[in-house]
Amino acid sequence: MSTKYLFLNAKLADGTVSDIEVSDDRISAIGVGLESSDAERIDCAGLVALPGFVDLHTHLREPGFEQSETVLTGTQAAAMGGYTAVHAMANTSPVADTAGVVEQVAALGREAGYADVYPIGAVTVGLEGKQMAELGAMANSKAQVKVFSDDGKCVHDPVIMRRALEYVKAFDGVIAQHAQEPRLTEGAQMNEGAVSAELGLTGWPSVAEESIIARDVLLAEHVDSRIHVCHLSTAGSVEIVRWAKARGIKVTAEVTPHHLLLTDELVRSYDAVYKVNPPLRTQKDVEALREALIDGTIDIVATDHAPHPIEAKDCEWNAAAFGMLGLETAASIAQEVLIESGRSNWSRLAEVMSINPAKIARDANAGQALEIGNVANIAFIDPSAKRTIVAESASKSVNNPYVGLELPGRVIHTVYRGYLTVRNGELAKAGRN
Repeated sequence: MSTKYLFLNAKLADGTVSDIEVSDDRISAIGVGLESSDAERIDCAGLVALPGFVDLHTHLREPGFEQSETVLTGTQAAAMGGYTAVHAMANTSPVADTAGVVEQVAALGREAGYADVYPIGAVTVGLEGKQMAELGAMANSKAQVKVFSDDGKCVHDPVIMRRALEYVKAFDGVIAQHAQEPRLTEGAQMNEGAVSAELGLTGWPSVAEESIIARDVLLAEHVDSRIHVCHLSTAGSVEIVRWAKARGIKVTAEVTPHHLLLTDELVRSYDAVYKVNPPLRTQKDVEALREALIDGTIDIVATDHAPHPIEAKDCEWNAAAFGMLGLETAASIAQEVLIESGRSNWSRLAEVMSINPAKIARDANAGQALEIGNVANIAFIDPSAKRTIVAESASKSVNNPYVGLELPGRVIHTVYRGYLTVRNGELAKAGRN
């Protein structure tokens, strides 16, 4: 079925006001005073139009943990957050460590029709860290996997890490490392520091993250390969990545929305919604992460959207699962850090939320500029909106740490491959399959 829209009076990232015509799955015209007799006209005055967001770190849980999330509900939540592409982590059941599983996840994404779903392949068989998975087979599968990660666990064996870094060079892949030295975090429950000492909870030291990042950037330099650091969370990690980039090492890094906003002081409530891996850190760390996102040391914002059923969070702290939701609120937190602070601009927000993650993952049709001929993936945001976050969402889970907080900005429309998947802030029909 042919679709045609004319989005009027939208403000682009560079501040210019323009009309955007979308025909089928492409941007067919862009400029001032556009006319079209057969297009649906949608007034976007006051809205900012950005390339559809790309999340390099999403847990969709399917197959195996459908009680927490499915590819359908996860991509619906993504659409509500302005996302048109998500990368699904491999810690499913069965683990996404073979061509068959990654192809299944990609197919579920196409069937759902709310966002492009790019499966991330496991680095090791079963995420067990003992034997390298079938990286080549996943790369050559219909899913064409380019990103590999054991996220949730660290590839702690340096020999396996080196081999994986060497292997992915053949197809321009990247290893996305969950930096956590397991011996330094046994039984860890929260950030190691003054608050953990007061509460008597086992601390999770910053060096457990920083030591793995330091090792891995040196390995990446040694074999001349690409390394991506997942959910960087400490000021020390920022300094290591900054040093590695200055040295010319092929390293990129992500920060999550929650590490940009929340601190370990929240753990005093013993509310397990704040239990996450890596843990919430100190205000000093938050400030260092914000600075690094603004100055380019950190390349992207990635949600680490980690849904869990109620019983996995509504329990005592030590027994609770790690993880929190993030897809529907990420753009607001990025706006808070970059725009409301007055320290950056919408062009940088587009880079960290869309352009850069697509580049890192080598996504062919995501993260494209809003230009004639490009795929029509667009997020329209009302920057003046203020919203108080509620528990109800498109996700199947409710472990949302932002409930009750007032955040800036709201996604009004999401256009995925030329279809409105979100219209006037409400979930619409699925997009083009």
